[in-house]
Amino acid sequence: MKILVTGYTGQLGFDVVREGLIRGFDMNGIGSKDLDIINEQEVYSFVNRMRPDAIIHCGAYTAVDRAEEDRRTCWNVNVEGTKYLALAAKNVRAKFMYMSTDYVFDGKSETPYKESDMPTPINYYGLTKYEGEKVVESLLTNYFIVRISWVFGMNGNNFVKNMLRLSESHDEINVVGDQFGSPTYTCDLARLLIDMIQGDKFGLYHVTNEGYCSWAEFASEIYRLSNKTVKVNAISTEQYPTRAARPKNSRLSKQLLVDNGFKLLPRWQDALKQFISELSQEVK
Repeated sequence: MKILVTGYTGQLGFDVVREGLIRGFDMNGIGSKDLDIINEQEVYSFVNRMRPDAIIHCGAYTAVDRAEEDRRTCWNVNVEGTKYLALAAKNVRAKFMYMSTDYVFDGKSETPYKESDMPTPINYYGLTKYEGEKVVESLLTNYFIVRISWVFGMNGNNFVKNMLRLSESHDEINVVGDQFGSPTYTCDLARLLIDMIQGDKFGLYHVTNEGYCSWAEFASEIYRLSNKTVKVNAISTEQYPTRAARPKNSRLSKQLLVDNGFKLLPRWQDALKQFISELSQEVK
């Protein structure tokens, strides 16, 4: 099976390619320097030459705060680029997997969001990812839309690495304690995505590690597992203003994964323990 993976230079794309190679697939990871996804003709000719069996679209504009001002670039990458890739996939009859986000929801629900709940994004990044979903749904039938949240992995920057970096110069930090979601390890996520792309159980899924926490609880667990003595003070969203609004409830129901026979990912605490172990090995 030949699989094209966009966003190879990011956290998830890197691990998707690595997982596919482990399983013996013909993996082709590309970044923005390899293909300008907002150049329509370039996308069509690139995909037509490669003729993959599947495209896993991990590439995206993900600078959530910067997106509030750099709207044109964010739209072009997340919506127009997705449209061109989806059309190119349709042309070569390739399966298409689009990575979306918990930020398509406003976070006002009292319960975990189901796959069927209506998205109501409260920041521009979330809006463009939802518009990307609609593009995929309107153009294709053989597609997967996968909403993920709070990802961390070896290749790139993330919350875990930031917290560990802060521990080198701080013995006390403030972290938002009223936003809840599921930290998700890209290695765990990649395994399931490769499982999914091999089959034909198409549709929209929520995929995260199991369990929920706040950012402050996440930070505390990072320090506990890495034996760092840093005091974490839980503060409110209002005490940590950001340019883009964040949903307070990013909890996602994974019922459709269960209904379609997919194995749920490990608990986020176990995933974090594995990641910190890998990080420590890299340092050595």
